[in-house]
Amino acid sequence: MSDDHTHVQEFFTARAADWDAKFPDDGPAYAAAVTEMGLREGDRVLDAGCGTGRALPPLRAAVGASGVALGADLTPAMLEAAVRAGRDRDGQLLLADVSALPLRTASLDAVFGAGLIAHLPNPAENLRELARVVRPGGALALFHPIGRAALAARQGRQITPDDLRAEANLRPLLAGSGWAMTSYVDEDTRFLALAVHHG
Repeated sequence: MSDDHTHVQEFFTARAADWDAKFPDDGPAYAAAVTEMGLREGDRVLDAGCGTGRALPPLRAAVGASGVALGADLTPAMLEAAVRAGRDRDGQLLLADVSALPLRTASLDAVFGAGLIAHLPNPAENLRELARVVRPGGALALFHPIGRAALAARQGRQITPDDLRAEANLRPLLAGSGWAMTSYVDEDTRFLALAVHHG
């Protein structure tokens, strides 16, 4: 495992047990972001870097009983917290790295990634891997329940020009990784970038 992966695992392992309690009011923001993805009954969707699985209930509701909802995370403690919260009933949980997903090419209709982009060790390469598992025309949602400025303030820092989530940085990063950005929202109450896999 690379140092990047070890760092991510250590960071989230230390926070897994009380992650949901720290952010108890994020549910409606997750549900709204999932709604904006335009998923349909029967779709196959992956929550990449699913953490405690907070997106799985709205993803399951969107794809219905005939759909497939998967949650993949690198940190066993986060997946254990998802099971304790009962979210394994809404989707199959996979201990997996988004840089090498155990999924067939073009096997999914969409990928949802909450808070994901900041934790990718090789963003362009990792976004290409997400594109690999999504059919042409499929969707990607990069989401955070608060916007860039609010998140920076929470972490006691300022937004910097090299922030990957800045539209000027994210749009070309996505384009070079197989995705075309279709919408971008960065408000205090949420961040949501939607993209389509251009195959």
